[in-house]
Amino acid sequence: MSPVFHWFLPTHGDGRQLVSGSRAASLGYLAQIARAAEELGFVGALTPTGAWCEDALVTTAMLSRECERLKFLVALRPGLTSVTFAAQAVATFLRHAPNRLLVNVVTGGEDHEQRSYGDHLDKAARYRRTAEFLTVAGRLWRGERVSFAGEYVRVENATPVHVSDRPPPIYLGGSSAEAIEVSGRHVDVYLTWGEPPAAVAEKIAAVRAVAASHGRRVSFGIRLHVISRDTAAAARLEAERLPAGLSPALIDAVQRGLARSGSEGQRRMTALHNGRTDALEVAPNLWAGVGLVRGGAGTALVGSHDEVADRITEYHDLGIDEFVLSGQPHLEEAYWFGEGVLPVLAQRGLWAHPAGPMTAARAAIPFAERQ
Repeated sequence: MSPVFHWFLPTHGDGRQLVSGSRAASLGYLAQIARAAEELGFVGALTPTGAWCEDALVTTAMLSRECERLKFLVALRPGLTSVTFAAQAVATFLRHAPNRLLVNVVTGGEDHEQRSYGDHLDKAARYRRTAEFLTVAGRLWRGERVSFAGEYVRVENATPVHVSDRPPPIYLGGSSAEAIEVSGRHVDVYLTWGEPPAAVAEKIAAVRAVAASHGRRVSFGIRLHVISRDTAAAARLEAERLPAGLSPALIDAVQRGLARSGSEGQRRMTALHNGRTDALEVAPNLWAGVGLVRGGAGTALVGSHDEVADRITEYHDLGIDEFVLSGQPHLEEAYWFGEGVLPVLAQRGLWAHPAGPMTAARAAIPFAERQ
């Protein structure tokens, strides 16, 4: 399978720095990013979830009219709404934008954030609930009428919401034993944050083993930032610029906050740098500077277009089929990657534009004039 590339929609705002949001997450700006991603050859766009950003499903439903084929990898939190209501919302999206919704299940790694939404389960219980949620939602999407009495999910004669011959693809990320178990049993694509290749290979093996024990196969994706330039030196300069204005006090405050996280994935991200700024290249072309002041995915591929293509090929050879990428700012970095790295991969016979050859003339025609 050739690698598939997704981009990221910064529904919390965007800018040229790691911690500043000089560009508001307006529909106009997000539409610019979505259209650019589609033209460049990205298949989908990930949207985050949390109190710090806009609602993912509402935002992407509005953006779906702004492009022709771009899919939206939308974060969904089990337990914050009824499973029947969530299945209905997804089915409605797919009815109006067929085959353009991918469901990213976010179980929730931070107890304090979950409590702010009214969810008081601990981490282990949240994963058990997620398994029940996916069981019921999957049956509803397949057109079944469902009655189910689980530990956390209970429905009686839930109405089927059949949308197609195949339910929407389910993505899930997590590094804990609970996440790996749920992924092996229930999801289509397991997502990892950008760890060094050897660590990623271990995760892939663990999920594959669980999936095989249940007679299933799972695909794999990776979430990374990217800084790709015409030369390696230019890419390194940009990587050095991003954290240049961050004070030691700010980095220390963020790291102390992240140290309280209950997420195994966050612990692994933090361990790559431990708050140090002098040893951020943790593997060839893998830079951990993003994680100094941000939780979640904290690493970036940094290098020339050829070097970044080399690293993508390395991860792909391990079994990674989907790459969920982002950069600061997201609009400009989409072009750096799309016009720099993707042509290299195409020349190597590893990638082709999902829409087929696109002429410069078509790319220049406004979307509204192509109807």
